[in-house]
Amino acid sequence: MKTITQRELAARSKAVLDDVEAGETYHVTRNGTEIAEVRPLGSRRRFVPLDELQRKWRNAPAVDAARMRAEADGFFGDEDRIGDEPEERE
Repeated sequence: MKTITQRELAARSKAVLDDVEAGETYHVTRNGTEIAEVRPLGSRRRFVPLDELQRKWRNAPAVDAARMRAEADGFFGDEDRIGDEPEERE
C-alpha cells in the first residue's frame, strides 16, 4: 500500500492507475488526512510469476503452528474445533 496526495494523483493518474491495475493499492490524502483508497477490483486476478512468489515466501516469517494453535484456543476455545476428533466428556 502506498500513500499519495490528491495533487500527486491528479498529476500522475496514468502511472497510478497502471500500478493499481498491476495490484497496488493507494491511499489518497488531502491536507494530510486520508480520504480515499484506490485499489484493484476484487474480481480481477493478477498473474504473479513463480520467482516473485518464491522471493516473497523466502522473506516471510516462520510460523510456529503449535503457538498459533495455543493462541487460537486461548481466544476461541477448543471445544468446537473443526477437523479434530471429538473428545469424550465425562
